[in-house]
Parts: sequence; C-alpha cells; structure tokens
Amino acid sequence: MLLDGQDPQALAQAAAALAAGESVAFPTETVYGLGARADVDTAVAKIFAAKGRPADHPLIVHVLDAADAAQFALALPPTAQRLMAAFWPGPLTVIVKRQPGMAAAAAGGQDSIGLRCPAHPVARALLAAARERGVAGVAAPSANRFGRVSPTQAQHVADEFEPGLLVLDGGDCEVGIESSIVDCSRERPVLLRPGVLTPQQIEAALGEPLAPAHQGDPAAPRASGTLVAHYAPRAVVRLMSSPALAQALAGERPQGLAVYSRVASAEAASTGSAILWRQMPAEAKATAHELFAVLRELDGAGASQIWIEAPPADVAWDGVRDRLSRAAAAFEA
Repeated sequence: MLLDGQDPQALAQAAAALAAGESVAFPTETVYGLGARADVDTAVAKIFAAKGRPADHPLIVHVLDAADAAQFALALPPTAQRLMAAFWPGPLTVIVKRQPGMAAAAAGGQDSIGLRCPAHPVARALLAAARERGVAGVAAPSANRFGRVSPTQAQHVADEFEPGLLVLDGGDCEVGIESSIVDCSRERPVLLRPGVLTPQQIEAALGEPLAPAHQGDPAAPRASGTLVAHYAPRAVVRLMSSPALAQALAGERPQGLAVYSRVASAEAASTGSAILWRQMPAEAKATAHELFAVLRELDGAGASQIWIEAPPADVAWDGVRDRLSRAAAAFEA
C-alpha cells in the first residue's frame, strides 16, 4: 500500500505499525528499506521471512541520532564517534560492539551491530514518530527480495511485496546505492563496503588511515551487502572493459541484449540492431543515483543479457564498481 511520505497521517500510521511489530518500507537517501523495530526479535524475523534472507546475514539499524545509537552499542569508540560527527545524518554505517540483550536478531547473532542515521526527511520523520512510540531504532535492509536489485523508488518496493505492506513514498533516492560500512569494532577501522564516500573522505574524518580489508578475514564481522553475488537482476549481467565490450558488440549478439555503457552503447544504437541501450553518466555519483533503476528498467523490458562497461579505476567509482561486480558474480561459473 503506497502512502505519501509527506502526509503526517501516513507517517503516524507507519510509526504505529512499527511500534506494533509490523514491517514498513520507507525511503532513505541511499535506497528504500524494509524496516521493523530493531529491539523486538519477532518483528525482525518478519523481515528475514519476507525477503528470503538468511537469518545470520545482519541488518543495519537506523537511528535518529547518536543518543539512540548508544542504546544499541556496548560502547561507541572514538573512531565511530568521529565518523558519526562527520557523516551523520548521511550514507555511512558504523559497526560497533553490540549491547548484550539488544537487537540480537538484527545483528544476525553477532556481538557487533551496524548503525546508521539516515538523512532522508521522510526516514527522519518516521524515526522521530516511531521514537515517540517507544521505538529506539529500526532494522532495515533494502526493500527487495534477497540478492536482487535494490529499490530506489517506492513503486520498485510495491512491485516486489504483498499489497498489504505499508510503503512510504519519498520519491527517488538521491544517492542510489547503499551506505559505506566501516567496521569500528576492532583496533583499527576497516572499510567493509564502499559507497559514495571515498576512502580519502573517511580517512580525513577519522584522522588516521583505514586498515586494509582482507578477504576471508575471520575477525571481520558479517555485514550487509558483502556477499560475493548480490544486487542481481533476472537478466544475465556481463561486466566488461571498454575494448572487450566493443569487441563483443562487433560479434554475434544474443536476443534481448541490453547495453549500459559510457560510450559503446551509443555505438550499438547506431548499428540499427535491436539492442536496448542506456547511456551511463560520465560522473560516478550520477551513475550511482540511477544504477539500480536502470537495471530494473532493462530487466522489466525483457532483457536476457545486460552488457555493462566497467567503470573507471578511480576511487570515486568504487561503490558503483562494487555493486556491478557483485551483480555479475551471480552469473559467473
């Protein structure tokens, strides 16, 4: 059920549903989230069931401010506090040690918890209304079936779930990809998931360098959106360098081919062949903003394969590259 996120009555209805242990979808500046009160494990279990998400894959808890974050944290170390001061509200999640007895289901059973303070006005209004009803934080993964393309529009959410789900419509998400995740639960902070914030921005706020992330590190907590294969449409995704894409387009093409590229898509269109194509923006932030919507659009148009030009090596593209690499990994042997 789509509700106007600007409507005070709709916000009150959604907040009451959260307080009662029901699920609500709502916009953030990154993507739409499927939320439930984080302090009630039975409410959180409904999210895992609706998404088809493994119960040991943790969720991020969305809070209105640092005071609410402190209710879920055993402690907020100086590294987390510096990041919160620099980027909250905004697209950054910090992982800290979890307060025992709080949000165990949301944390996937771990002793750590991911916390984020969203900037979207509808999300903040919902969190404020929910807090008035005794809800300190809302656990919310992206509002889509597990492993699939994240939603950046309210209709994306409505298309995936039962019509009874309350969906607050706050328009298109400004950022378009999920938050950066920094693990502050260890001696040195580690970037576990890139977003639109660059490592340089994060390190500047920290006042120290990030520790290198090691694949398969047993000390690293599990974090949202870090599975090898994720963010996948139904169509097969192939991520290719610019020369490889140009070469592939010069050869035999599958039926139902779609192309998303900065240059080669225009060349493909000029051939007159039946190719769905979308021009990738030249800027990383613009691409992040539209990325998931474009994948959903091409999927909905019946594409059987989506060939995507790999983003530039610049760190500004790390978040986009991460999402595309995981989308393509779903189809790799």
